Amino acid sequence: MNKFSVKIASFIVLFTPMLTACIPATHSEFIMTQNQQSNQIPGIIDANSSLEKIAEGFRFVEGPVWHPEGFLLFSDIPENTIYQWQPNQPVKVFRQPSGNANGNTLDLENRLITAEHSNRRVSRTETNGEIVTLISEYQDKKLNSPNDLVVKSDGSIYFTDPPYGIKSDQEELGFYGVYRLEPNGELTLLVDDFVRPNGIAFSPDETRLYVNDSQEGHIRVFDVKPDGTLTNGRIFATQKDPNKKGVPDGMKVDSLGNVYSTGPGGVWVFSTSGEKLGIIETPETAANLAWGDADYKTLYITASNGLYRIQLNVEGVKPGS
Repeated sequence: MNKFSVKIASFIVLFTPMLTACIPATHSEFIMTQNQQSNQIPGIIDANSSLEKIAEGFRFVEGPVWHPEGFLLFSDIPENTIYQWQPNQPVKVFRQPSGNANGNTLDLENRLITAEHSNRRVSRTETNGEIVTLISEYQDKKLNSPNDLVVKSDGSIYFTDPPYGIKSDQEELGFYGVYRLEPNGELTLLVDDFVRPNGIAFSPDETRLYVNDSQEGHIRVFDVKPDGTLTNGRIFATQKDPNKKGVPDGMKVDSLGNVYSTGPGGVWVFSTSGEKLGIIETPETAANLAWGDADYKTLYITASNGLYRIQLNVEGVKPGS
């Protein structure tokens, strides 16, 4: 049993037979075309790379994060559960209830940091399994519904707070913001003019912060000031396709600075200048993504009812690095 499971084991329930630990992908469904490989995402995906479904039977999965001990954690929001996937093992419950957890990441000590819808908070799972509330209010008013988060190398947690997961009469703030939670517990509102802020990610050198807006269908980028606040917000890229399902949602960055954001049809990949390099197509609506495995070059994707992975040629930026 890993060190995260000491107290969480009390939450373990019988594993539903719907969930399948390892399901090989069919090449006709998931393999990228040669045209996509050679013309759209050069240097990132090989022509023989295929998208593999590794688990299914969920209701709506989100928030994947790879733990350096060799497993992936991810949320099933309506099931109120965080699951753990490990190669060659059945999927198992990591935490239930989860507060209808959405986004997950790790802090500088590899503790799980979670955005919880129904508890309207950002929480931390201690190494002994205890769940601690990090923040649930701003100026004595309840947060809306923390959605996704990223940890800066100084230990600060940046997170988005749209109203997904609550009813309109539950809203207390009157805006949907992006926040910075410092290690000392101080909460700073950074931006308050988003319609539906969602995915969030730093550039590798942390001089830029990317935040997408699910309703507006675009990604905004901000310059990060030395004090951790933001300036010079502008549109980085647009993600719209009326013929495909999906909206900007989860977002990550690779070690070269390329931006990966789920959107219509799959995972959209952009260069550091905002040029669209291509789309990693998914058979289900993609919601979020994370790098994993020992070399950090496997991209894990949560998409509706299934969990997928694909091998890339570039490694991702590790949480809190």
